[in-house]
Amino acid sequence: MCLSFTFYHPQAIQFSENIVHEFHESARNSSERISLICSFVRIRAIRGHYHTQIQFTKFSINVVLSMELRIDNLTKTYPNGTQALKGVSLTLGQGMFGLLGPNGAGKSSLMRTLATLQEADSGSATLITGDSTTDDGTINVLTDKDAVRRTLGYLPQEFGVYPKVAAEEMLNHFAALKGLSNAKERKETVEYLLNMTNLWDARKKNLGGFSGGMRQRFGIAVALLGNPKLIIVDEPTAGLDPAERNRFHNVLAEVGEKSIVILSTHIVEDVSELCSNMAIINKGEILLQGDPQFAMESLRGSIWKKTIDKHSLQDYQARFHVISNRLVLGKTLIHVLSDVQPEDGFAEVEPDLEDVYFSTINAREEAAA
Repeated sequence: MCLSFTFYHPQAIQFSENIVHEFHESARNSSERISLICSFVRIRAIRGHYHTQIQFTKFSINVVLSMELRIDNLTKTYPNGTQALKGVSLTLGQGMFGLLGPNGAGKSSLMRTLATLQEADSGSATLITGDSTTDDGTINVLTDKDAVRRTLGYLPQEFGVYPKVAAEEMLNHFAALKGLSNAKERKETVEYLLNMTNLWDARKKNLGGFSGGMRQRFGIAVALLGNPKLIIVDEPTAGLDPAERNRFHNVLAEVGEKSIVILSTHIVEDVSELCSNMAIINKGEILLQGDPQFAMESLRGSIWKKTIDKHSLQDYQARFHVISNRLVLGKTLIHVLSDVQPEDGFAEVEPDLEDVYFSTINAREEAAA
């Protein structure tokens, strides 16, 4: 979206000479963000302690807002009666945005709707690109699907490949389909993306011989063709070993510097390590949105842990607000939400995003019970 401010002034306005110079340099060096139209009637520069006098009749500034995706009251119900999205509203800026929720929470339904693969029942979604993609720099995601696809990179949860085709050849083919018609530019783009995703050494290898992590990195290379403004990755690290997961994280972190990246996942660590903004979704509803660090800080002094016998779990759940439990060396480690020490034997712990996730999910389920 562009905001245009135009000022008309019939009289001379005083500017210091250095401010005028700096102003024009800023305009010249920031063409993507600011454009100026000035009609100078007279410029009179007097050296020394005097000021430059500039008289103009028209002064116009076009300020391009940063990229943003606005989702408002989005709903979706499938023919079988499942209400997948219940009035979802989110605002996403440039960078990594984590959408965290259990399986069946509505994450993929939201991703597929934003990726123009299915229709919403109601609501709106607007992508502010901040460029000349459209007349006003905005795209209606739900109705202008062609415009969305031109600026979208999408890595679905599952995708197929041609197993007997080499990575470089396949990526070159996808680049041509994306509209990169210039052979030289296409070759440079393919080489850049293969290097970025650490697949250059495997570029001649058939995709059927790729590991799960290599396939995911190839998928993000395909998603990055055409310099998309909006990138959607759905459960990208599920099933990856720790080394491949770290490589994939590095790629996503680099991508997030230039685009809006939505990372849909049920893996808490993905969000805590990559995202500066997040939301928790469950049963089609957004339960929380904000900065992960702030969310964790809000629980400081309220999370307590204790290792108990696994047979005592139900007793503790009846007496305390147990938000999570897991087996550790045959014993059950529980985390309890409480403003004070629940009882002797509990130790206060530094809250992490998993505590935020479980406490948020549990609070909504208890409220609905």
